Amino acid sequence: MTRLRKMMLEELQRRNYSQNTIRHYVRTVEDFARHFHCSPDRLGPRHIREYQAELFQKGKSSGTVTQHLVALRFFYVKTLKKAWSSADTPYPKRALHLPTILSREEVTRLIDAASTPYHRTLLMVLYATGQHWQRLPKKPSVWLFPGQKNHCGDQPIDTKTVWHACREAAKRAGIRKSLHPHTLRHCFATHLLEAGADLRIIQTLLGHSDLEETTIYLHLSEQRLNATASPLDSLKLKDRSAQDG
Repeated sequence: MTRLRKMMLEELQRRNYSQNTIRHYVRTVEDFARHFHCSPDRLGPRHIREYQAELFQKGKSSGTVTQHLVALRFFYVKTLKKAWSSADTPYPKRALHLPTILSREEVTRLIDAASTPYHRTLLMVLYATGQHWQRLPKKPSVWLFPGQKNHCGDQPIDTKTVWHACREAAKRAGIRKSLHPHTLRHCFATHLLEAGADLRIIQTLLGHSDLEETTIYLHLSEQRLNATASPLDSLKLKDRSAQDG
């Protein structure tokens, strides 16, 4: 382990970053250094901008490029204690990609199409909540969805299990939209908005720190958009046809 890598790992671990984030940050800095065949502490803003352009040339999305820049910023600011200029290295503008949304009828079909009670509960929890642990023969003390035999172990289920539950239920329900576990969270928020829930309440329920994160669901609420009346409809205009008659 190199000195710089050890320093960065210590900074990440000291801040209690997740293992996935740690792996991504370290891998990004390693790739950055490998690109220039040089130790990263000897590289500066010019190299970062060149690396950013190279990522776009490789077809990386603006979100992916931003994740790389965040990792490099951590390395320079937290590990090397160097200044970072947002003006010299701005984050790319992120394109708005609206997620897939299922109608209430489609969510009903999806949950009803679950192949097992366990998968059904997974889908229900993803969409809202559940009391799944009450029917387990042995109550887990840590995980709501533990793995191992009879789902009563001390380790969580694999994330692939959740993906499999969603994909299999969608296939059985005849839903051909692109679907993943997070889709049901989007459905939850959009359906709340369509039911008249306040945007700030939805923000709190979703755990968003910034209201701007929640406003995406305004774009997804087809029912609200279709129900919005034109200002012209509220004008009390005279009936010209009656006057002409």
